[in-house]
Amino acid sequence: MLLKGEQLAAHLERELRPLYVLYGDDPLLVIEAADAIRAKARQHGYSEREVLTVLPQFDWGALLAAGGNMSLFGDKKLIDLRIPTGKPGKEGSAALQQWCERLSPDNMLLITLPELDWREEKAAWFTALANAGVAIKTTAPGLADLPGWIAGRLRRQQQSADLDSLKFIAERVEGNLLAAHQEIQKLGLLYPSGQLTATQVRDAVLNVARYDIESLREALLLGDIARLTRTLDGLMQEGEAPPLVLWAISEEVRALTLIRSGMDSGRPLDLLLKEAKVWGPRQNALKRALQRLNTASLEAALQHAGRIDRLIKGIGQGNIWEEFLRLGLRLCPAGRNEKTAAR
Repeated sequence: MLLKGEQLAAHLERELRPLYVLYGDDPLLVIEAADAIRAKARQHGYSEREVLTVLPQFDWGALLAAGGNMSLFGDKKLIDLRIPTGKPGKEGSAALQQWCERLSPDNMLLITLPELDWREEKAAWFTALANAGVAIKTTAPGLADLPGWIAGRLRRQQQSADLDSLKFIAERVEGNLLAAHQEIQKLGLLYPSGQLTATQVRDAVLNVARYDIESLREALLLGDIARLTRTLDGLMQEGEAPPLVLWAISEEVRALTLIRSGMDSGRPLDLLLKEAKVWGPRQNALKRALQRLNTASLEAALQHAGRIDRLIKGIGQGNIWEEFLRLGLRLCPAGRNEKTAAR
């Protein structure tokens, strides 16, 4: 059975299965889903718990042994299996499929994984787990949906805020759900139940934005000028190494240039994306970028990146971070944010 993260609560109200698989793109949502399953398991008598973490040289026999070792007191056991890489390997694949053939009401297996791509979701071991139990995919809300997600979390603690305040929180945390969760908890501790004022929200929320390289790449592809500017400023303030920033931007520009060149030659876009190993959400963002960029503009961007490389090496004059911003603006819609332009 395959479920979305938001369907888990209703599922647990109806039943509890002996096998669950959790995976997704945000650690907070996976942790919360695992907590909900563990709490339900305790209510159903799974009072013993064993945690196994798949690290290099992990002995998969330990999983099968955990399922075979009965408690001295006859208690039911929850086996918490964590696979940080999301890749069990050949031996692990065989062990997981063997487990699926021998499900027992006395042993519940809870498997937590990171985000999986479509190939891993079609692997034999994952298909066996999903068919034998319940696979739950948690997906973090995008920036546009984040204010609604924050509003829902505030309602849990009997608080509310106007849309501008919700957007303010969303912008400050830059899509980091754990940071948003912490800010929401802070508001619950600082203020009583009811409507929060804009002043209360702004006074309480600190700048906890994740100004990281992935955020920069995403802003670049989406043409989000405001986010691009904030992220570059944050990277500069945090002392990020300019060569790493240039590498991140250049990698996107090179990928766009190669794919655009292939499109100009009449090759199918989906095939070009596959050859460039572009998957998942990044594929959609890259497609949007290709709609507004032509070969000439991308080649000019590559030349600009070359000038920044020389600046980093001490050749020429100029402010490196200002040049990063100019390069980014070359790849964004002229004079405004693409999100605004789409309205």
